Amino acid sequence: MSDRALGIYVHWPYCARLCPYCDFNIYKDKGGDADLLRAILADICAQAQRIDKRAPSSVHFGGGTPSLLAPRDIAAILETIADCFGLTPDAEVGLEANPDGFTREFAQGFAGAGINRMSLGVQAFDAPSLKALGRTHDPAQAFAAIDAAQSAFDRVSLDLIYARADQTIADWRRELTQAVATGVGHISPYQLTIEEGTAFAKSFARGRLPVPGADLAADFYETTQEVLEAAGLPAYEISNHARSGANQSRHNLLYWRSHDWVGVGPGAHGRVALDGVRTETEAHALPKDYVAAVNAAGVGWNVQNALSAGDVRTETILMGVRIIEGLPLDGLDLDAGALASLAAEALAAIEDGRLRLTLKGRLLADRIGEMLAS
Repeated sequence: MSDRALGIYVHWPYCARLCPYCDFNIYKDKGGDADLLRAILADICAQAQRIDKRAPSSVHFGGGTPSLLAPRDIAAILETIADCFGLTPDAEVGLEANPDGFTREFAQGFAGAGINRMSLGVQAFDAPSLKALGRTHDPAQAFAAIDAAQSAFDRVSLDLIYARADQTIADWRRELTQAVATGVGHISPYQLTIEEGTAFAKSFARGRLPVPGADLAADFYETTQEVLEAAGLPAYEISNHARSGANQSRHNLLYWRSHDWVGVGPGAHGRVALDGVRTETEAHALPKDYVAAVNAAGVGWNVQNALSAGDVRTETILMGVRIIEGLPLDGLDLDAGALASLAAEALAAIEDGRLRLTLKGRLLADRIGEMLAS
């Protein structure tokens, strides 16, 4: 397993406001959590002692809203990672942030702490949509935050949500054009999905939240590909577009290529090598339970599960079909008839030992991945 890259994911679960579409492991911010920060620092070093250790090539701070952490706290986490794991000289260090309150001074603080890639949760560029999505910023704040981020970081990414209630293709085309015009090197457009347990799920169940059907959702996706590719931001994964390879998210590619990552923080998942065996880890979801587990056992794990060869194969297929570079076929023992069928239906092409989904195939990626893995 030493040929696999290693990344570290740090989950900070607090948000100033809980968005109605989000099903991540998040909690209302109450002004910081020193106990949780200490537990994250301890968990990092405890995991470094347990796993088949390599220097990470990426660190990603997600959540929640990790930009609620002060730059000094980010710096402390990165220093702990460097001390306990090391870091490759060109490691990508990414942070997710919300646009409200994101000033140039804010950006410079995080750059000084060691962040070198900033991801902004813009989600929409019109005020009614932002309000409906429960966001706390307006369009002017979104554009100001993008400018602030670009003043401090060479690598800036925008998250956008499409297929929103009452959104038209023309609306979406205009928003994509606005995003491109900012000059950012990376855009992540995600289709709105109704996730169980969210406020949107309750509204949808009551018939109060109209969402596009499958055909219209496909039109949104195809419009996304058309506009962004024409603007020089082709897809390198189903929901991610970049101007160049240098702008691609190295940390997310690590997931899609089935490399290893350490997960720290409440609810964080990991895939690590323990005594040479690929192992699934998952931390306790509640911050208090996570802190208690770290204090008692050193790590915050609630799940530690050695993966079988079949498990690894399934994950490799499900993740690998998502990337435009394609799924390497070597060692996966895929059904020849299924591959031929995908090619005959123009859903995929097989070239240079890789299966690459076509645009038509990408619309069915989950279904295709499950079929190949079965």
